[in-house]
Amino acid sequence: MKKTPDADFLIFDLGNVIIDIDYNRPLSLLRQQLPEERHYLVDEFYYTDFHKSYEKGQINSAIFRDEVRAYFEKNWSDEEVDKLWNSLLGKIPAERLKLVHEVKKHFQVGVLSNTNLIHILAVNDILSQDHGVANFDPIFDWVFLSHEMGLAKPDAAIYERMLTDLRTAPERVVFFDDLKENVEGAAALGIQAVHVTGPEVIFDYLKYV
Repeated sequence: MKKTPDADFLIFDLGNVIIDIDYNRPLSLLRQQLPEERHYLVDEFYYTDFHKSYEKGQINSAIFRDEVRAYFEKNWSDEEVDKLWNSLLGKIPAERLKLVHEVKKHFQVGVLSNTNLIHILAVNDILSQDHGVANFDPIFDWVFLSHEMGLAKPDAAIYERMLTDLRTAPERVVFFDDLKENVEGAAALGIQAVHVTGPEVIFDYLKYV
């Protein structure tokens, strides 16, 4: 593996960059449990204030679950809410972790993800069961999670905080994300931002075989 990017830091989003996710799976499951006249609530779920607040750690998991129950007018248990919410999570392919291990020989590597405590606990379970590690700390040099930072992409503040913690200039960072708005938010600050449109993108960009 040769050091191809002109940078010091490689920062990866989690969803559809490190871990496979399906944004539509929980929405489909929700629609199955709601009458058709209430499906509009499903379509607007990701844009609700309580969802955004939870990603920024401004409300805790108990309040989030209560908000979900109230929003959909369903008396789901905590476990049912978590199962629905975590249904978007898929596998963490071993080849992606191997790629991170390889590029870590030449760069500092990190994660910058919009997430929440319910999701990250489930992700840690996947890491433990499939890869024998308890969390991302042994894999990455830096772990930036929105709910711990009180900030979320694509707001400039989260990228600025990351750069401050890294003690580096934006042009020394390559950032990989699957959402166009997050890529544009990072690029606006001068970060080398790469839109991950498929599973091959990070491998092609880093010339990994």
